[in-house]
Amino acid sequence: MKKIAVIGNNSGRNAGDAAILGCLLTDIAARYKRVEFLVPTINPAFVRHSFEKFGVKPVSLLPWNGSVKIFGIPTLRTVLRSNLVLVTDAILFDRKLYNPLYNYLWTLSKILPMAKKRRIPIVLYNSSLGPVRTDAGKKALQWIVDCADALILRDQASVELLEKLNLTHPNIIEGADCALNAEASGEKRFEEVKRSERLFETGKSVIGFNVNSYVDAFVKGDGSAFGRDNLVELYAETVDRVIAALDVDVIFVETQHMDMGIASQVLQRVKTKERIRLVTNKKYSYQDICAILKRMELFVGMRTHSLILSSAMGVVPVGINTYPKNRGFMRTIGMQDNLIDFSDLSLEKYLELIVRSYENRDALKNKMVPLLVKEKAKARAAAHHLRSLLRGYTN
Repeated sequence: MKKIAVIGNNSGRNAGDAAILGCLLTDIAARYKRVEFLVPTINPAFVRHSFEKFGVKPVSLLPWNGSVKIFGIPTLRTVLRSNLVLVTDAILFDRKLYNPLYNYLWTLSKILPMAKKRRIPIVLYNSSLGPVRTDAGKKALQWIVDCADALILRDQASVELLEKLNLTHPNIIEGADCALNAEASGEKRFEEVKRSERLFETGKSVIGFNVNSYVDAFVKGDGSAFGRDNLVELYAETVDRVIAALDVDVIFVETQHMDMGIASQVLQRVKTKERIRLVTNKKYSYQDICAILKRMELFVGMRTHSLILSSAMGVVPVGINTYPKNRGFMRTIGMQDNLIDFSDLSLEKYLELIVRSYENRDALKNKMVPLLVKEKAKARAAAHHLRSLLRGYTN
């Protein structure tokens, strides 16, 4: 039995992260029957309950186990007792580099070299890199890249970042986001959620919205900020105008617990409250959320994985460029023109982009779907590249 350590943001607070873990486990377990997954997490109950069928062993990162989130004895012990280490998602950035409550890059740059010395294979598995803007961040990323046996990168932007930082690796593999292969809950479960939340009652088309409490924290470059209050006001007015212009209903889909505060502020300010519903991953699984997204005509999001999950369900996404990885993903699926920067963001421009995308959604979907099919295949194929690293593995 081979032990695979899966390092990511597996707290249960983010539907996108949960989808990444769920799809990763599905893809790897389909190819390798005799493996045990070790998953460091601050929420062992969530991991154990949500992924029980994979025989996952959650590793508690709670403080009484000698850990400050990822920084501590449990992560080190997990890595050193594994036969393979997978680093997933988009956790290798240098914002708040030395704060282990927020940042993974610095901690992993210290732990992974110890695994390398013990000849434990390390793979960046369908990962996205950056942003990295500091010398210390570049050095930390270089340590990780130098330790890795393979870099399976989910977007071209990550490759370009390595080139920009003059970092090289002999085994860079083109991958894709694991969450693209997320599956929606079945019809029976969807009907339960639909009745409980009073969704899709009027028969009108539905557009989804998602708002992010980080606002522009990851993309502001000159110290200027768009501002939370400005975003709340713009979102509320945009939703009202979209409902009036297109005669649609709206469902807010929040995929991260911390975004509930700003979503509530937006909903307090909208005027057409009777046309709006809210669903959140605080209450529903990522599969349930996918079942809701699947039935929309368009999705307008800020969180990267709200865009990924909606497109995975075949729904054309529109987004604000809140992270560099938003642009990287939208470019990958040919939807980069459906993304707007904060520097260009205004009520009229945002409304025009949404209305235009809604009116052209069929043509946009026809453009997007073939690219999505390729991306989904690349995400699944990442598991194939692990066989040579699982030394001595036999089914």
